[in-house]
Amino acid sequence: MNDAALTFRFAQPGDVAELTQLLLEHGPNPWNYLPEDGVREHLNSIADGAVEAVLAEQDGRIVGFVSYIQTWQFADQQPAARREEPQGYICEAVVHRDMAGKGLGSILLEKAVASLGEKGLVDIYIDRHEENAASAGMMRKAGFSELHTYADPQRRPNGSRRTTVCYQKVGG
Repeated sequence: MNDAALTFRFAQPGDVAELTQLLLEHGPNPWNYLPEDGVREHLNSIADGAVEAVLAEQDGRIVGFVSYIQTWQFADQQPAARREEPQGYICEAVVHRDMAGKGLGSILLEKAVASLGEKGLVDIYIDRHEENAASAGMMRKAGFSELHTYADPQRRPNGSRRTTVCYQKVGG
């Protein structure tokens, strides 16, 4: 991808409205679970630092972002030696339709993983609908590998109705 015209930076509270609009406009598809209230609550948490995001801008507009948090929700997936350590979780990843398929999503994922690694987090998790081939490719390209798949009909009303959890060890 020629990213010469792109700039990357961390999201600021003033970006929340544009991030929300981008996700709600370019994120929905049969595979994504994006309840509007949940999206707004999640992205509003950028203001208090509970959520972080790395974004790409082109010509003064945000064309993609990845949001992430520190969590303990994957402790049961951790190796015994790291079970008490926090993990990173990639929450949302979206690129403008005009930028889809150009590698921007993978670049943003790599930058999010690097940011989480700089915070000392070793284990990074992300999930997707089992049948979301575009997300699967983006995640693989960014260095994630599949851990397991489980039934998740509440979040996945279409297709197999299953979620696949993927993992990457920072520095590994």
